[in-house]
Amino acid sequence: MKRIDQAREAYRKGDLSSSAAAHAADRIAIAAREEHGAESHAYVGNMVYGGLDGVVTTFAVVSGVAGAQLGNSVVLILGLANLFADGFSMAVGAYLSSKSEREYYDREYQREAWEVEHFPKGELAELTEVYRAKGYSDEDTAKLVDIQTKKPERWVKTMMIEELGMMKDERRPLTSALATLGSFILVGVLPLVVYLIGLAVPIPAGISFPVSLGLSAVALFALGSAKVLVTERNFLKSGLEMLVVGGAAAGVAYAVGVLLKGLGVGG
Repeated sequence: MKRIDQAREAYRKGDLSSSAAAHAADRIAIAAREEHGAESHAYVGNMVYGGLDGVVTTFAVVSGVAGAQLGNSVVLILGLANLFADGFSMAVGAYLSSKSEREYYDREYQREAWEVEHFPKGELAELTEVYRAKGYSDEDTAKLVDIQTKKPERWVKTMMIEELGMMKDERRPLTSALATLGSFILVGVLPLVVYLIGLAVPIPAGISFPVSLGLSAVALFALGSAKVLVTERNFLKSGLEMLVVGGAAAGVAYAVGVLLKGLGVGG
């Protein structure tokens, strides 16, 4: 287990001995020389939230069609259309959002670098005021400013964090998009699995929707629990919360389907 993971686990359990072991000088020195996490860890949020959106929106479609009693073929047509169209839309959104954030960061970084190069006195004054506002004494402020401004690159990065509150997002926009799309489709297809199987194997009437409901509930709870990898919350509470939210969305869709059927839309 990585040192930071051990520290988190010790904090959750209130385990002082494990926390002390995670903060041992030799462990810290080794961890400082190692990579703090695989690159794929940065995309956990994309995968979890992509999967959650996938299963919620797809099962909402299934529920609406089931409520209107339009038949399994309509479930598949609307469900698959929603799955791929909405998944693609989310992937594009993730790509553009990540790309825009990187471009904004790069633009501000270039501006700060230019200001450090051409107006160092002004940047020194800004950084000094930032540290004073944090409550550092004049002596400590002077020491901090001296340390952070020794190298131009470190100086610029310090200005980005301390003045603008910006840290560079290391995620690649295309990878974020693919992670979102992949999880959206892989998890979002679960509510449709029983209907896809029904194309090859006869399934008794009245069975498909309950099975789809069960698969969706399992997926919602599992992914809601998996959110703790991002949010650090209690997995049981997070899973139940997502199950309730997803169930509410499906209930609304089902009620709309019933209403439309009553109005003759499905007839």
